Formats: sequence, C-alpha cells, structure tokens
Amino acid sequence: MTAPPNLSHAAPQQQCFLVLFDFDETIINESSDDAVVRALPGQHLPDWLRNSYREGHYNEHMQKVLLYMAEQGVSEDSIRSAVEKIQPSPGLLSLFQYLQSHQQDFELAVVSDANMYIIETWLERAGVRHLFRKIFTNPASFDDTGCLVLLPFHSHSCSCCPENMCKQVILREYLAGRQKERGGAPFQKVFYIGDGANDICPSLALGPRDTAFPRRDFPMHKLLLERQQAQAAKFKANVVPWISGEDIVDCLKKIMEER
Repeated sequence: MTAPPNLSHAAPQQQCFLVLFDFDETIINESSDDAVVRALPGQHLPDWLRNSYREGHYNEHMQKVLLYMAEQGVSEDSIRSAVEKIQPSPGLLSLFQYLQSHQQDFELAVVSDANMYIIETWLERAGVRHLFRKIFTNPASFDDTGCLVLLPFHSHSCSCCPENMCKQVILREYLAGRQKERGGAPFQKVFYIGDGANDICPSLALGPRDTAFPRRDFPMHKLLLERQQAQAAKFKANVVPWISGEDIVDCLKKIMEER
C-alpha cells in the first residue's frame, strides 16, 4: 500500500548556508591563551619565556608556555576554571540563539589557531557545542604528568600563514569534502566570522555570494580595508564589519528574507 504524500519519507533538507567562526576575540572576547596564563600563581609569564616567541611560530611558543605552567604545578582543574570564566564577545550568544533557531538552514564550524581542549571546554560550558558540526584547531590533551600537550594542526605550503595552520587550506578542503557528501550540492553561501590577520587568508577563498564578517577595528577589518582599496577586483566576497553578534544576526535575517 502506498503511503499518502504527506506521510512519505522525504530526504532531509540540506542546510543552505555554512558559517565559519574563528574563536579567540571572535566567539570569546579575548585571547584564550591569555586567559589560561592567568591560572599561574603570579598570573603572568616570566620575561625570558615571553621573549622567546618567534614570528610565525606561535604554536611552538604556546607549547613551551603550557610546559612551564605544568612545571609550576598548574592543574587541569585550574586551566578549566580559567577557560570557563572567559566572557563571550558582545552579542555572540544572541547570534548562537538565532542560529540554533534556524539549524535547518545553517551549518556551523570553528576554524581556530587556539586548541581543542580550550574550545571544547568553553563551548560546552556555554551550552553551544552541539551547534558545531566540526572544529578545526590544534590538537591538545593532558598527558600522564598533567601537562596540556599542544600539537600543530597540519603542515602546508602557504607562505602567508603560521607554519602549523593555513585556514584557507582547511576551508577549501572542507567545502570540497562537504559538497561530495551532499551529493554534489555546494552551499548557497558561506559566511566567515573573524578578527585577526590569519582570518584574511580564508576570506580570499570566498566568492561573490559569500560574506566576510571582520570584527570592526580589529586586524582583519583593517587589512581587508587596505586590500579593498589596493586590489578591489581580487577580493570577491561582501564585507560586513561587526561590533556585536547582533550586527551579524541583522545581516543574516536580511539574507533569509531575500532568498
């Protein structure tokens, strides 16, 4: 017996839009590494360690910081507590509420040069981990000695990015993989929300239907302005600066109304 049309098993509707989030100073309102350092008894690093940073090798530097913290007796509980106290950026929880109410339309992922322990801990605490299909970040876990061990995400050949992560490589591979999984259907639009200089590279992979959301007056915004003035034809995506996550909600609402 054939089921009536309204009872037949239709294929689930695919989400039309992909939203990619940076983490530090985008989802949260500061650098998560700075927050973790506050778990130290003196709440700051010694000069010799701070001055050991080499340009383009921040992941390597942070590995040394975490080892130093373990040597100073900083526990996993102390680090977790520091992470859970980090405040979200203005209006980001409103943005998450909007995206949760439209989960059938938006697929979410994090692309961050922070680390997995910090991001998952914070998202779980905020009650929004379930919204994200994927988190792309540096692996991190506690070893038997109680040290949070940080590893590079991948190797790549991009000369513009830190040695441990190129966000454009991640974005392009994810879009290609998801299109294949979706039976050849690409996302209608891609949105990239960020703040830092390392968010420029993935933004260059966006097309004319996509939107880059740089945090206003942060490095990503300033560099995009310079790029638009110098090479307007080479940057294809729309640019919508944000101060609050509610600015992003307003833009997404308009896009939803127009589709």
